[in-house]
Amino acid sequence: MGGLAAAAIWRPLGSARAASFSTDPFALGVASGAPRADSVVLWTRLIPENASPAAADSFAPAPKQNLDPIDVEWMVAEDEAFSKPVQSGLFRAVPEFAHSVHVEVTGLQPGRWYFYRFRSGNATSPAGRTRTAPADSVDTLRLAFASCQQYEQGFYSAYADMAGRDLDLVVHLGDYIYERSYGAQLVRKHETGIPSMLYEFRDRYALYKSDPQLQAAHAAFPWLAVWDDHEVTNNYANDRAPDAPNPAEFLARRRAAYQAWFEHMPVHPSLAAGFDALRIYDHYRFGNLAGVTLLDTRQYRSPELEGSAGDDRPERTMLGPAQEEWLGNTLGASHAKWNIIAQQTLLAERDTKAGLATAYNLDGWDGYRAARGRLLEAVQTSAVENPVIIGGDLHAFYAADVKRDFADEKVQAIASEFVCGSITSDAPSAASLATALAENPHLKFASDEHGYAIMRLSERSAEVDFIGVADRKQQNSPATVFQSFAVADGLAGVNRF
Repeated sequence: MGGLAAAAIWRPLGSARAASFSTDPFALGVASGAPRADSVVLWTRLIPENASPAAADSFAPAPKQNLDPIDVEWMVAEDEAFSKPVQSGLFRAVPEFAHSVHVEVTGLQPGRWYFYRFRSGNATSPAGRTRTAPADSVDTLRLAFASCQQYEQGFYSAYADMAGRDLDLVVHLGDYIYERSYGAQLVRKHETGIPSMLYEFRDRYALYKSDPQLQAAHAAFPWLAVWDDHEVTNNYANDRAPDAPNPAEFLARRRAAYQAWFEHMPVHPSLAAGFDALRIYDHYRFGNLAGVTLLDTRQYRSPELEGSAGDDRPERTMLGPAQEEWLGNTLGASHAKWNIIAQQTLLAERDTKAGLATAYNLDGWDGYRAARGRLLEAVQTSAVENPVIIGGDLHAFYAADVKRDFADEKVQAIASEFVCGSITSDAPSAASLATALAENPHLKFASDEHGYAIMRLSERSAEVDFIGVADRKQQNSPATVFQSFAVADGLAGVNRF
């Protein structure tokens, strides 16, 4: 393992410039992710001074962009003071990837906390904290999951609360940015229109990541991240989108959006190989206690149906054939006590119409019934222990019993499901949530609070807290646990307490 002493004097790589900054190039903070037992990915993005955030509430790049590579030194230590260095190195940040930094640090010890920071020229980043995954026996795992953080509709008080919690991991389930404005009583503004070009998506991410409370949550824990639709455009499916009748033009927009997502997420550097298609589904192991399987329900799905009636044609897919096969193999190979399937929305059926008539959200799994059946068949066939589904997207908290036949109230659940509410995005009406609970007995809880969720895993149970902020429209609003649940080892189903 390398030491900090070997790189104590910063040496530029080749022709890359040794930058001297008059403004903070690390204004977007630091982050880590993709934790394995012996490795983790470190992230930052430099904002050269001629393209720095113009103000706290807006991001306006200057007309002239910095086109030079910039050398960045990274450092990992056992302590926050960096008196016990572990590894260090140099990374060349290039303009082709918006001067983003993705460093996979290998050779680390399993189940350990580490501290990291970056330096370039006369500038040093804030310190971040990260943790490798445990390798073998582990007693507990504490993870948060969150989604849907429309910048204009509220402040990120939920992330400030999250940053102060005792967690090992954060899972973000999508809608990290929003491509457009909507809603009323906006508390801040995008200041620019709907992005379609790469520089526009970069600016939107830079605006969101300039928020100090979001930065704090990134700096406190490693993250796993997947996308949903608003990272590209609302309700898109594979190569089609409601606002893009020309598939070729839309795929160019999608490519730009995927690249900007990569540039701003703490994901593995190998994803930079190409952005016409970007595989983000993956599996992470946390000792013998937990497996976290990340799914992509946007890039490969069949076009959305029209109307509000479900469809179970077998050729329709949410995950695509390759991801479906991979999921079955991944679950079949898992020996974890708890198996978390992290996807974007509510998996359980949800009839949204009161009375004998029915209506469904066809942008969700109810529009892909055969695909849902294949996913649940993979869960059953694999005989995987304690499957737990987590999701976001709906801007509401849900807890549900997942069944093969949702019409049979007596049939045993085969998995438990928890959906987190939005960080800030507008919630559905209380009346619509009441209808969902009345029409769907397998839905055990629903709430229009804003916030996030925490899951604590042990050998005996999975405990979930739903955490809500008092007022998303107020800065630094307090957050509290408003509902808790438990799932017993070996017994699928949601228990409220």
